[in-house]
Amino acid sequence: MTSVLVVDAANVVGSRPDGWWKDRAGAARRLHERLLIADTSYDQVVLVVEGAAKAGVRAGRDGHVRTVHAKGHGDDTILDQARAAAERGDRVAVVTADRMLRARVQGVGAVALGPSWLLDQI
Repeated sequence: MTSVLVVDAANVVGSRPDGWWKDRAGAARRLHERLLIADTSYDQVVLVVEGAAKAGVRAGRDGHVRTVHAKGHGDDTILDQARAAAERGDRVAVVTADRMLRARVQGVGAVALGPSWLLDQI
C-alpha cells in the first residue's frame, strides 16, 4: 500500500508569521524545497498550491513530491487529491488546519494532520 501526504501549501505557509505574505511564490518554493529533502514516512507528497503561490513552484513531479496547481479554491483540489488516493487504496493524510477541510477529507477516508506536525517533520 502506498502512503500519500497531501499538503495544503497556503495553510502550512500561513501558519507561521514569517513574512510569507510579502512573497507568496517564494514561500511556496521554500516549502517545496523543504519537502524534497524531508524524511517523512510517506511514499508520495502532493503539494497543492493556489493563487500567486503557483508562480513559485511548477506543476508536476519532482522526486517524491508532486505539485498540483489548484484551478480555483485550493480546498476542492486538496479534497479531490485525497479522494483519488483513497479510492486507489492508498493510505492518505492531509495537512491543514482548516476545520471544514479536515472534516471533508476525513469523510473520504483521509487522516487530518496539522501544519505544526509537518513543520516539525521538515
